[in-house]
Order: sequence, then structure tokens, then C-alpha cells
Amino acid sequence: MRAEIAGPGYSSRAQRTLTLSGRVLQALHLDGPLLLAVLAVCTAGLVVLFSAAGEDIGVALRQAVRVGLGLAVLVTVAQVPPRVLRAVAPWLYAVGVLLLVAVALTGDIAMGARRWLDLGFVRFQPSEIMKIAVPLACAWFLHDRPLPPGFGTLVVLAVAILVPVLLIAEQPDLGTALLVAAGGGLVVLLAGLQLRFILGLGALLGAAVPVAWHFMHDYQRQRVLTFLNPQEDPLGAGYHTIQSQIAIGSGGLFGKGYMNGSQAQLEFLPERSTDFIFAVIGEEWGLVGLAVLIFLYLLVIARGLYMAVQAQDTFSRLAAGALTLLFAVYMFVNAGMVAGLLPVVGVPLPLVSYGGTSMVTLMAGFGILMSIHSRRRLVAT
Repeated sequence: MRAEIAGPGYSSRAQRTLTLSGRVLQALHLDGPLLLAVLAVCTAGLVVLFSAAGEDIGVALRQAVRVGLGLAVLVTVAQVPPRVLRAVAPWLYAVGVLLLVAVALTGDIAMGARRWLDLGFVRFQPSEIMKIAVPLACAWFLHDRPLPPGFGTLVVLAVAILVPVLLIAEQPDLGTALLVAAGGGLVVLLAGLQLRFILGLGALLGAAVPVAWHFMHDYQRQRVLTFLNPQEDPLGAGYHTIQSQIAIGSGGLFGKGYMNGSQAQLEFLPERSTDFIFAVIGEEWGLVGLAVLIFLYLLVIARGLYMAVQAQDTFSRLAAGALTLLFAVYMFVNAGMVAGLLPVVGVPLPLVSYGGTSMVTLMAGFGILMSIHSRRRLVAT
């Protein structure tokens, strides 16, 4: 009898708690499903990072602080109405380009690359800003123009995309340059790029390959050649790819167990807490662990695309769709790079790899998605 009486009481209290949580999320313009999926990926990342960093609790705690900072940025950006985001987009782009010019002139050099600005109280990569600024600026430019875009509009967009891409590639940071180009290109594709322009762009890119090869740095050419045949230099340029493939392959179906991966724990696997952390997951958790992580990523991507479809104006649809698909490109490029299916370009695994600037940038993107979705009935076209 006591259990029968207690049951409904517990149920009603749980229902009230859920209702209160829903009201809090609504008041903060947050989306529950997307937030839960993002938190699930971040939690999995912290668990894996502790092992990948050699059980260094300090690394895990610093990353946890960055996750917290990223969530604070997400909540803050979610409070900004889409119309304000649209008004700010060209200015954010302009500031980002100026910061890239400042990097080229006075930026800090580390590991042979000039990518950072040191403001005294913070040191960051302005190129990360452009991963958001370029898609937002392209969506802003297309907002009041007829779609699909005409030739003149495409020329303006191409210039707007190429300026930051070339500045970032010169640092050199080919991985980030490609992601920024992808962000702008996704906006153009979502705007309904005509087939004749797609074919023409494909032909132009094909013709530009020899030119791009000429201007690439020696180490970038070596990465492409290593991708084609990593066994040619197994102890040099091909070492990263070979060791990551060994780690993933040795994990089998269920993995070797948490903190039991020989390639990672014995430090055969380079950059195991950053770019190659995907291989650590494959070694310790096996195919099942990789499948679970990819499933969580797919939940994030599916929810983001749903938000894009529900958006009620051109800017919101293009921005939300491009930011979501850019997140998918992030994940695909890193997984393909680690598995040896793509050249090594230094793209971290989103929300999992150790790092702060990338975490904050991604969280800001999710904040934009939530801002757009939470105000979809209030947006004036």
C-alpha cells in the first residue's frame, strides 16, 4: 500500500521537475535535445582525454574548465536575437580579417607557424573566429538577394571567402583554411547553387590544383604524398598515419579496455590527446566505442539540421545549416585523417580533442543555432 501511495507522488514530483527544467531552458533560449547531445560528447571527450593524456588529472581539469567556458559562451550567444546576429555578421567578418592581418604582421610564432595573437591577458587564434564569421557574413549577404545566387553575387562571395582563406593558409594553417572555405562554400550550396556553376567551379578547382601545389609548403606536399603511400617513410612522414591505423586496428570490436591501449599509453601514438585522440578511442573502446561516439555526433548534426529547416528567414536557414554541416565536416575530416582516408591536416576532433579556442568556437556556433531556433516564431522576414 505504501508503494502504491508513494508511486504517484514521485511521478508528480518528477513531472514538476521536468516542467521546471523546460521553463528554465525556454527562458534561456536553450534547446534541450541539442544541449544534452553536446554535453554527452563533451563528457565522453573528458573520459577519453584522461586516458589519452597518460592519466594526467591536470589536463582533464583544464579541459573541463574550457568546456565550462564554452558552455558559458553558448548560453551568452543564445541570448542574442537572430536579427542582431545578422546585423553584427559583417562587422565580425571585418574584425576577423583585421586580426588575421595583425597576425601576419606581428603574430606569435610557435612550431614554425605564425597563428597566434598575444594580447597580454589572452593568447588566441583569430583564424578560429572566421569559422563562424565567414558563414554568418555570407548568409547576411544573401539574406535580401534573390536565390539561387547569380554570377555577380557569386563573385563577391568568392572574394569574401578567399581573403581570409589565403591569409590563414599563409600562416601556414591549411586545415583551418580548408574549414573556413568549407563554411563559406556550404552557405553558397545551401542557397541553391545552379548546376552550371557547380560544374564550372569543379573545373576551376581542378585547374587550380597544379597552381596550389606550387605554392604549398614542403611539409604540406609531403603530407599529401604520405597520404598516397604512408609506408614510403614509416619512421618519418608516415609515422602518424601508420601508428593511428595500428591503434584503431588493434582495438578490434570491443577494444583493449580503458587506459589499456598500448599505442597510446606507451606513447607510440603522436598527438594522442589532440589531433589523434580518435585513434585512442578506437584502441581502448574498439569499433563499438567509435560507433557510440559517431552516433552522438549524428544526434548533434540531426538536431542542428532540424533547427535549420525550422528557421523562418534566409539568413537563419543558411547560417544554421552551414554551421551544422561545418561541424559534420570537422568530424569527418578528423576521423578520415586518423584512419588514413584523408591527408593529415591538423583538424581536431570536435568537442573531444584537447584545446580551448576550438571548443569556444564550436560552442558559440551551437549558441547561434539555439538563438535561431528559440525565436523562430518571432523572426520577421
